[in-house]
Amino acid sequence: MSTLWLDLLGAQVRYRGRAFRTRTIEMGEEHEKKLILGHGGGGHAETYAKNLHELGKHYHVLAIDFLWHGLSEKPEFTKSMIPLFSRQIIDLIDDLGVDKASIEGESLGGWVALWTALHHPDRVDKIVLNTAAGVEFDRGKVNIDDIGGSNLLRDRSLAAIANPTRETVRKRLEWLMASPDRVTDELVELRYAFYTDPNTNAALANVFAHIFAHGPDTDRIPESALANVSVPALVLWSEKNPGKGPDAGERLASLIPDASYCCIKDAAHWPHWEQPAEHDRAVLAFLSGKQLQPTR
Repeated sequence: MSTLWLDLLGAQVRYRGRAFRTRTIEMGEEHEKKLILGHGGGGHAETYAKNLHELGKHYHVLAIDFLWHGLSEKPEFTKSMIPLFSRQIIDLIDDLGVDKASIEGESLGGWVALWTALHHPDRVDKIVLNTAAGVEFDRGKVNIDDIGGSNLLRDRSLAAIANPTRETVRKRLEWLMASPDRVTDELVELRYAFYTDPNTNAALANVFAHIFAHGPDTDRIPESALANVSVPALVLWSEKNPGKGPDAGERLASLIPDASYCCIKDAAHWPHWEQPAEHDRAVLAFLSGKQLQPTR
């Protein structure tokens, strides 16, 4: 039997930050090296519930709620959303009293990790780009399924915020998984609690509207910028990632100067939840500088 309570047994829930009030779930505080885990759009720190124990054996790991998400601070919304998330990460590193940290980000979190590596490389050790969003691939370079990918995610995200019921929340979560039975009732209840909170609901309505917009003010990262990433990166993709399959992950890794690539089988947009042992093995091998072994 797996529950969030059991997965997070021994973890600390805290609020950190100097400029922002950020909720964190932490393990491994005795370790000097820091690893910050950022969730996807509409998510929360419990996204990484299945990974904190293993990662926390080697690193001080902090899974966070981004601003406007979960129980973190909800300042006035700004369209400079990605730079503000990046400032939130830097604020956490400052609060921890260290010069730099490694960052793993899933989807939106990967976008933030990549942005932070580009704009604050002196504060970043290594980055893990877990099915990262926010990269504008040159036309025709990767296969993109907008219908089953970003369009379906947009529709389900907006429906879950406009009409937050357990069914709309479940449908939104099912998009993340290679098999719908991986969405537990407990996960639905947790996200339903967040989405029905009036302050979080209003904040996420703005976040989703911005994430799914296209235009010059959305801070998307063009392919041409990837050559400027100066920190080591692991591009962690999945076999069944909706919208952008393994070829997108492979291209992303090929454009970053010091990048490794790992594709996890039988997973969609949440490989860390769907295949936690595979995820943790790959991330720990990368962070420790070991050669990644071929995936199953």
